[in-house]
Amino acid sequence: MSEINKKALELHKKLKGKISIENKLNIRTKKELSLVYSPGVAIPCIEINKNPETVYDYTMKGNTVAIVSDGSAVLGLGNIGPAAAIPVMEGKAMLFKKFANINAFPICLDTQDTQEIINAVKMIAPVFGGINLEDIAAPKCFEIEEKLQDLGIPVFHDDQHGTAIVALAAIINSAKVVGKLLKDMTVVINGAGAAGVAIAKLLRCVEHENNASCIPVKDIIMCDTKGIIHRQRTDLNDSKKAILSFTNFYNIEGDVHKALEGADVFVGVSSGGILTVEDISKMATKPIILAMANPTPEIMPADALLGGAWIVGTGRSDFPNQVNNVLGFPGIFRGALDARAKRITPAMKIAAAHAIAACIKNPSRRNVIPSTLDKRVGYEVAKAVAKAAIEDGAHL
Repeated sequence: MSEINKKALELHKKLKGKISIENKLNIRTKKELSLVYSPGVAIPCIEINKNPETVYDYTMKGNTVAIVSDGSAVLGLGNIGPAAAIPVMEGKAMLFKKFANINAFPICLDTQDTQEIINAVKMIAPVFGGINLEDIAAPKCFEIEEKLQDLGIPVFHDDQHGTAIVALAAIINSAKVVGKLLKDMTVVINGAGAAGVAIAKLLRCVEHENNASCIPVKDIIMCDTKGIIHRQRTDLNDSKKAILSFTNFYNIEGDVHKALEGADVFVGVSSGGILTVEDISKMATKPIILAMANPTPEIMPADALLGGAWIVGTGRSDFPNQVNNVLGFPGIFRGALDARAKRITPAMKIAAAHAIAACIKNPSRRNVIPSTLDKRVGYEVAKAVAKAAIEDGAHL
């Protein structure tokens, strides 16, 4: 066991949970007790019953998010179940508080049945101002998110959209550095799960056609574990078949190594160590590599640079250009909660990506994305998302 793993295990054992609940009022007198509990507590109950919208005025709902997982796709660990997923969800709750002052709570469900998850979220929704779906495997995550859009509060699968938003921000700034236009770029995405599909949709402006800020890339070649997703394959599920309506316009066949020939950008949301120096050397001039597999990227930065990569980003904090969801989800939910948005719209996602990118005034090869510890980001994203929510009517 590595030193960092030992320290992490020791810390978790010492803390016995990374978040806690604190009272906002230190109850010292009977009068205070009568105000926060019986009999005074009945009054806000009556007001909420008369006007349900006042629940945002009198309770925690307006600043509280549920982090919901079934433990079926946790980090790079796979299907480890709800109990083993708790440390990740606690960590995410810490980040909500740290970067957006949002109270968040882990809800790890002891079911991996799609309909049961949907029903459970609907039943707990009255307490929360938003639902962050997390580490739920594809393709069921798509259906779960879609069927929860009528809850009246934002429901957002961060593994899909959060990853896509931050990746888009990195690509926006990378394009500036290499002197290319998004509309001229061919992107290879390796990994056709929740994150890969969402990245593809965002880069091709699927569901964003009427947004002037969304500029679709020229083409996307999607790859899964069996190679390029093309029209002759007979082993595709419905999600992967749908991908073909907006990707691989020249119906290229082969594996990820073939896909990279002449490509401008590689986005990896798959597994470590799958690319070589030679793969990078076959890409277009000044290639952009976002190798986001954790803990081992699809190609290590040194090897990517040796192959001619101009910009390299990973999901790791010990390399430049860390592409991490923490740059997105705190500010996205902060903005949505501030606007009392009922859903996260395409315009809000695009606004978030551009806000993240704009935090880097002069992008360079080693600096195309803000630091994950940059506290400005969450609030810049929040302002942009809240503005987009109001303009888009997401609060109505």
